[in-house]
Parts: sequence; structure tokens; C-alpha cells
Amino acid sequence: MIKLFLSLVLVVSVSFASDEMGTKKGSCILSQDGSVNVSWEAYKTPKKVGVGGSFDKVTYTAAAAEGNNFREILVGSSVVIETPSVNSKHESRDETLVKFFFKQMNDTVIKAKIVDIKSDKRMRGKPKTGQMSVEVTMNGVSKTVPMKYSFDKGDLSAKGSIDLLDFSANKALSSINEACYDLHEGKTWSDVGISFSTKIKFDLCNTN
Repeated sequence: MIKLFLSLVLVVSVSFASDEMGTKKGSCILSQDGSVNVSWEAYKTPKKVGVGGSFDKVTYTAAAAEGNNFREILVGSSVVIETPSVNSKHESRDETLVKFFFKQMNDTVIKAKIVDIKSDKRMRGKPKTGQMSVEVTMNGVSKTVPMKYSFDKGDLSAKGSIDLLDFSANKALSSINEACYDLHEGKTWSDVGISFSTKIKFDLCNTN
């Protein structure tokens, strides 16, 4: 009877740890392959029309190849983005962005590092969600940016927003606005949506 009771306690404990995947040490083994896609969405015209794209050259350095939770494998992870590799799927637009925006900044790279992560209360049957704090360094200025994340069936994605003026990018913003004045109808917005996505493998975890 005692052995049966202890076995039941063990099963319940393992199940609880699995349900809390990404927040506590337990039966989960999470791992990442190191590939990350970084995307952006800028806005133009008084109606705030979105224009999106990504970067072709992104170097990702993982905090750890594997761990028991998101904090262990993600906090401390970083990316270095080469801005000349901007890709909006429009060659002439990319050339304009590089010449009149990114080259107006102090550096040709943008750096970002995950400095904290907090999980929301887990809802069974729903994607795992929470918030990351990401330190972004651009144009010689570093700011911590909140990003909402979602994890579902191995896919991790996070979204946030930055204000170019917070990064002393007034010169670059004015430059691109002047270069595209007619196309943008005289308005290039300073806020830019940012996002990234990656794959995370999970073993011995209950992701329902």
C-alpha cells in the first residue's frame, strides 16, 4: 500500500512539472537548433500603412543548447543582425533602406539579448504565453524592450515594438522620410514592430 501511494505521488509530481513546462525544473528537456528569424514592420503615410520585412544575416548565440525550462535556454541568448541584409522582398526598397536609413546610423549591426522571461499562468489546451525583456542595442543606444511570446507545438514567437527616437535615430528617420516623401505622403512613423521566431524541441513534456 505504501509503495502504491508513493508511486501515485511520483506520477502526480511528474505530471505537475510537465504542466508547468518552461517555468520549473522537472521532466522536460528543451533544446534549440540555433536558427532564428527576425522580422520588422515599419509604417508610412498618415493612414499608417505597414511595410514588413526581415534580415537575411542574423547570428544567434544560445545561452544553452538545452535545459529544463525556457529561462535556462533563453535568458542570455543573443542575436547580431547585419542591417545591410535587410529584405523586404523589394530590391529597390532595400537599397533605399540601406542608403537612407541604416547607413545614417553609427553602426551596421543591431544587437539584441534576452535578459528576462516571465510565463503567464498556464491554460491547458492553449499555447504557452508570457513576456520577455529584450535588451536592444541600436545606433549606440541600448534599451530594454518588452516582447510578448507564444509557444505552441515547438514554435516560439515573440512580438514587440520600438520607437526609433528612443535610439537617437532622428537623423535616420528624417533621412528616409525625405527620400520617400512622396511615397510616404510626408509621414514616416517612428514606431516599428519587431518580432522573432525559432523552433524549440521538447522531450518528456506535456504540451496540451
